[in-house]
Amino acid sequence: MNQIFTVANKEFHDGLRSRWLVSITLIFAILSLGLTYFGSAASGTIGVASLATTIASLASLAVFLIPLIALLVSYDSFVGEQESGTLLLLLTYPLSKSQLLLGKFIGQGGIIALATLLGFGTSAILLATQSNQENIASTFALFIGSAILLGLSFTAIAYIISLAVNEKSKAAGLALVTWFLFALAFDLALLALLVGIDDGLSQQGLTQIMLLNPADIFRLVNLTGLNNSEVSGALAVAINAGYSVTQLLLALCAWVIVPLALAIALFKGKTL
Repeated sequence: MNQIFTVANKEFHDGLRSRWLVSITLIFAILSLGLTYFGSAASGTIGVASLATTIASLASLAVFLIPLIALLVSYDSFVGEQESGTLLLLLTYPLSKSQLLLGKFIGQGGIIALATLLGFGTSAILLATQSNQENIASTFALFIGSAILLGLSFTAIAYIISLAVNEKSKAAGLALVTWFLFALAFDLALLALLVGIDDGLSQQGLTQIMLLNPADIFRLVNLTGLNNSEVSGALAVAINAGYSVTQLLLALCAWVIVPLALAIALFKGKTL
């Protein structure tokens, strides 16, 4: 256990020195504050938006931004060190492959988690100080918690990519393709499926398909409690399918655990 936290501490401080934490936090804070204050501009009003509008807007932002940042932070975690020769050096220490991977995951995940908390937490502070709306703390706790899980899931997926290739350039390309598939292509294919099937999909069937994408699970977690007028597309059909927030969070946790377990198995079988 000490080895894991030693690696995690190194990865976290490496992230601080490379300015990842500051950069990600500023991006999240600026965009989330802008959406919180100008989220109602489409309706002709400028000022702090309602809690439902803010969460819907932030969820739409986070579902594109968090997976991309998680992949960019982690895609070269192993292939980059393998190319530079430091991966073999690390494994000469009394450190197993699983301990090294888990240490990296905790350290890099900590960077993403802290940046998410600080960045999106600014919206919660703005809403709390500028309006008297209820449930701000609990709603944002759910949003930030699920956003962190989303980031961790794509960090684990990035590890699979990093361990599956032997060149950093290939890992970068696969990371971008992965982001495109999960953040954009999946929902487009889902809409095409809805239009193409004559009898349509049931709410239950649609939601089960959406569980194959951690980005869609994240949106379902945060939009289930909102009015349907705040939601469009396939999500508007799926949000009333009967899955509880707890079930959806467990599904999102599975998207962290399963890719992480696959990455560990891949790393153990990898010849360096």
